[in-house]
Amino acid sequence: MLKSFRAALAMSVITLSVFATSSAFAAPLKVVASFTVIADFAKNVGGDRVDITTIVGPDGDAHVYEPSPADAVAMAKADVVLVNGLHFEGFLQRLVDASATKAAIVTLTKGVTPIDFKPEFADADATEGAGKTVTDPHAFQSIANAKIYVKNIADAFCAADSAGCDGYKANAAAYTMKLDALEGEVKAAIQSIPPEKRVVITSHDAFGYFEHEYGLTFLAPQGISTDSEPSAADVAKLVEQVKQDKAAAIFIENITNPRLVEQIAGETGIKVGGTLYSDALSGSDGPASTYIDMMHNNITQIKGAIQGS
Repeated sequence: MLKSFRAALAMSVITLSVFATSSAFAAPLKVVASFTVIADFAKNVGGDRVDITTIVGPDGDAHVYEPSPADAVAMAKADVVLVNGLHFEGFLQRLVDASATKAAIVTLTKGVTPIDFKPEFADADATEGAGKTVTDPHAFQSIANAKIYVKNIADAFCAADSAGCDGYKANAAAYTMKLDALEGEVKAAIQSIPPEKRVVITSHDAFGYFEHEYGLTFLAPQGISTDSEPSAADVAKLVEQVKQDKAAAIFIENITNPRLVEQIAGETGIKVGGTLYSDALSGSDGPASTYIDMMHNNITQIKGAIQGS
């Protein structure tokens, strides 16, 4: 009788231990994403095994964002923090310090070849003037780079949750196939635009990687950041260049004040072609609530405006 009791007790302990272990693995990985594009990548890779908090939300501008106490709390509780890097998130170091987080800070541009360029107009960031070489942080505007982000996320999740690694890798592979298809669509859309019409204007220099990858030329009065307004001289210089280069379309960005673009449109006679999503996705009810939707929206807007010009 005593033997059978002990056996039953041992079996109960083993069962409870297995249950506790499986429960521990079932708890979602706490992930903080610095902005919406990264959060969307993370959802596609992590699925139900991750719980994602996004610092800079839909239509938000990471260049000028000011973190809240709630952001510090989320960062402190995180298992993994996913960031763009290349100085895209000006708030990042302050938030890391304030939260005293022990989470792994994963820079998703690792493995990306950065683009350096010399702005023709003084950058909105006071440290970057016209003619000074700066690094463009908007690497996600190239779909080839987006695939690198996705691989880095899968690696980060595998490191933090080895039990879910096969699932993360499978999700990343499936999503990468969708990105492959998207890339083909974007390239085909650009090829359908006459070469002499592949010049457009946006608010700030957010599309350098798109330009490099797909062959459009983007002009912008602001530099890679949106910290401050460009000078009147820079706007006048851009207006003159637009008249010479015969830009085919001009676009508002979802994260910036449209006033400057509307001023340039008025002075050049170019009609505003719509809204491009640069540094943030739209809300869930908008036209760019996912990265794939964002790229579809942007290329549709660009192609439509140019063909109608």
